[in-house]
Amino acid sequence: MSAARIAMQASKTCPPAPPRAPGSRSGVVGATAGGNTLDADWLGRMDFLLLGLTLLLTLLGLVMVLSASGVMASRQFGGAYYFFTRQSIFAVAGLVLMGVLAAVPLKRIYGMMYPLLILSTLLLVLVIASPLGVQANGASRWIRLGFFNFQPMELAKISLVLYLAWFFSEKQDMVGRFSVGVVPPFVVTGIFAGLTLLQPDFGGAAMMTMLLFLICLVGGTRFVYLGGSVALAGMAGWLLIVNSPYRWKRFTAFLDPFADARDTGYQLVQSMYAFGSGGTLGAGLGASKQKLFFLPEAHNDFIMAVVGEELGFVGVTAVFVLMGLLCWRAFNIAMTLDELRDRLTAFGLTLIITLGAVLNMAVVLGSAPPKGVPMPFLSYGGSSLLSSMACVGLLLNLSRQPRGNRLLGSPGGKR
Repeated sequence: MSAARIAMQASKTCPPAPPRAPGSRSGVVGATAGGNTLDADWLGRMDFLLLGLTLLLTLLGLVMVLSASGVMASRQFGGAYYFFTRQSIFAVAGLVLMGVLAAVPLKRIYGMMYPLLILSTLLLVLVIASPLGVQANGASRWIRLGFFNFQPMELAKISLVLYLAWFFSEKQDMVGRFSVGVVPPFVVTGIFAGLTLLQPDFGGAAMMTMLLFLICLVGGTRFVYLGGSVALAGMAGWLLIVNSPYRWKRFTAFLDPFADARDTGYQLVQSMYAFGSGGTLGAGLGASKQKLFFLPEAHNDFIMAVVGEELGFVGVTAVFVLMGLLCWRAFNIAMTLDELRDRLTAFGLTLIITLGAVLNMAVVLGSAPPKGVPMPFLSYGGSSLLSSMACVGLLLNLSRQPRGNRLLGSPGGKR
């Protein structure tokens, strides 16, 4: 039988596909452009593996915060559960925020892009130029909001991702031009990074520039512009290090922490002692010795050192596996979404979590200079936990959008 006759028979036996409503997104019955309405199966399309991994990491983070902070909390605040109680409150608030962001129509979230950019800029300015800024360890990175201190950089990262995703999806035909594909996103990112450096927060500024570079890379910016920007950023970073005494001390301590183990290299040396003491199975949950005022920030940025000491190689590997699976599920969402803006948004949100985890482990293991980057879901801190769970909430929302088999990115100008 010829192909033509087979096609004619199929057209007679198979009912025609129902017509799509004007402006609807392909593949989702009853969902309008931008996800303004939800169909009956919106919950069934959600990535529950991503949700489960998030809950597991958050639960593990609560256990490790309790273990790492109990002694310090007892001495400073008179109760071993002080930090654990606050982190538990942040976890509940994060779950609520994650649920809201997973359910709200995506079009409304996208509509908040410019207000979030303005709010992030205003908060970054208030941190360094108003009495609301809270100083700690020589830096002003937090703003006082009632019962807790909020770090505006966490909101700025999400705002920047939403902007860059919108920019490269709307300007896809023109991103190969320098005036369009380079100047606007670099200016917006430069404002955020500049305000972050004034706090000073070199790690936060580095995170912003990494987000910019990687989203530009998949968004279609020409390689020649990206190469030039990397060279300029490297030169600027080096000048910032050599012209700042405390940054230079951190850099040299990272190269050889045992050369000054009692001063500039102290924190990294104590972290290495913790990992070395853990062995294969660890000393046991709650049995860390380094958290007994030897390791600074044991429940914050260096909480993975306590994980290594108490749970050993097995525990650290378990965290790596859970974090790797979470990032894999998030990248899978980004690679299979139909709409370019959705894909770039999911990619950027995944980068926030992935880069945070990689940079934190690089610092704790002595592979990068200390930057003050918390471990997503594990480190103590309301701002970091709320930001991470907000990213997951948005990713869960995006996982409900039309998804096919296309890969991340699309041609965008000449490379």
